[in-house]
Amino acid sequence: MKEILKTKNLSKFFYGLKALDRVNIGVERNKITLVIGPNGSGKTTLINVISGFYKADEGQVLFEGNDITSKPPHEIHKYGIVRTFQIPQPLKKLTVLENLLIAEENPGERISNSLTKKWIKREEETVEKAYSFLEFLGLDHLWDSEAYKLSGGQLKLLEVGRALMANAKLVVMDEPVAGVNPVLANNILDRITELKKQGITFLIVEHRLDLVLKYVDHVYVMANGRIIAEGDSNEILNNREVIEVYLGAPDKEVECRV
Repeated sequence: MKEILKTKNLSKFFYGLKALDRVNIGVERNKITLVIGPNGSGKTTLINVISGFYKADEGQVLFEGNDITSKPPHEIHKYGIVRTFQIPQPLKKLTVLENLLIAEENPGERISNSLTKKWIKREEETVEKAYSFLEFLGLDHLWDSEAYKLSGGQLKLLEVGRALMANAKLVVMDEPVAGVNPVLANNILDRITELKKQGITFLIVEHRLDLVLKYVDHVYVMANGRIIAEGDSNEILNNREVIEVYLGAPDKEVECRV
């Protein structure tokens, strides 16, 4: 199956306002798909409906052929969809390592496992797995730091680590480099690209086009709750409707900056 996630005529209403208007997108497996658009275009509403934080009013969300429309977030999570937020939400009083450890189910808490010593080996393996992810993300030197001490960019990387611990198949990210300095932002995007090569799929909402466009495989553009264009980065940058609606500059050369 080429597309891991599809929406079919997905709509969401708020007090009579169509926040999503029959939205159809397809997220290809092992690719990075980007959703862009001006403020209020429906981007965050779309990923909120996909991840179960909002219920759809019309249409469907299909993941690996399964209808997950309007299922609650914890059930959608079990399918392998992990959502990160514009403002990271770790447990800030726990250490960086502890934040990763609690993202994975602990078999030692089951009665059948707690009666044997198998859970000890399992926990050792979980710690090793978490630390390997911290090394991959460049956070291993901060393993015993409390999460509240991290910078904004480091917190974003921590959220990626939590998604990895949850064995995510699809990571849905809301502005993963918002408010992050360019050097660390590119580091985050480099890590995302490497994870794509390892078989993880990403659906990303992001405003910082100057940084993110070179990393993505496919782009959807939203305006007024609808998809108005799709294509690769070059096609989007040269699409007149995108320039007029998203960037607001119909009669002059456009530079993609935020």
